Amino acid sequence: MNTVTVLECIRNPVIDPGPLSQIYRDLGERAAEETICQALEDLAIRLNRLQDLRSIAGFADLARQSDRMAVIALGIGLTEVVTAARHVADCARQTDSVALEATLSRLERGFDLAISQIWDIRTV
Repeated sequence: MNTVTVLECIRNPVIDPGPLSQIYRDLGERAAEETICQALEDLAIRLNRLQDLRSIAGFADLARQSDRMAVIALGIGLTEVVTAARHVADCARQTDSVALEATLSRLERGFDLAISQIWDIRTV
């Protein structure tokens, strides 16, 4: 008898509220929200680009896009997204397609969770 075990990643992404607080202090509420929305949109575009690059095995471009994602995510305190993006870049530089799939999936999940958590923090 074979048993299938479904593994679930039930984990809240790690967010550093410091950069968000600083953005709100420096820019005010309206400009801060626009800045954060722009950063999240930029991250989403880059994540889509990573998915496209994965299909054509563009490892060098994957590494560059992932490194840029890490910088943007760091600026708004998405520390788990930063870590996952750096790991994607490392896998791309090593041309390790199996590890790349796993870390890219982790980056996608982390980004999806971070978006909802960042707006939860904003509404508190």
